[in-house]
Amino acid sequence: MALEVGKKAPEFALLDEDGEEVKLSHFKGKRVLLFFYPKAMTSGCTREACDFRDEVKAFEKKGVVVLGISRDQPAAQKRFKEKYQLPFPLLSDPETLVHRSYGAWGEKTLYGKKVTGALRTTVVVGPDGKVQQVFPKVKVDGHVADVLESL
Repeated sequence: MALEVGKKAPEFALLDEDGEEVKLSHFKGKRVLLFFYPKAMTSGCTREACDFRDEVKAFEKKGVVVLGISRDQPAAQKRFKEKYQLPFPLLSDPETLVHRSYGAWGEKTLYGKKVTGALRTTVVVGPDGKVQQVFPKVKVDGHVADVLESL
């Protein structure tokens, strides 16, 4: 399912790395950047998360809250966050319900084979709760700079 810019972003309630519930509605009135990544501690996901970490102050200056989302359990998210000093919440979506509602789950090619899994996707939700931007099929290199420039 693809998101439409200008439409209301799907509400969600997920556990963060500490097992605390986080809802999109908690951020009403703020811009929220959701970056969906396949798996904590893997090379591409680590590079992407660290790129967001390194630019988090620039996002904050633009009034943007950064949230990472993957299928990893909260304990794995906590290890990932601590190891790389990630200064934003990492949310756990093991059932892929949020991935699916945000268009971040589907068919992809992995090592030459077609598989179904997490699609590296970034979504910006406006202060009004509507989708402002969607970055599908993200390539890690240069992505964070592109997102920052677009805001």
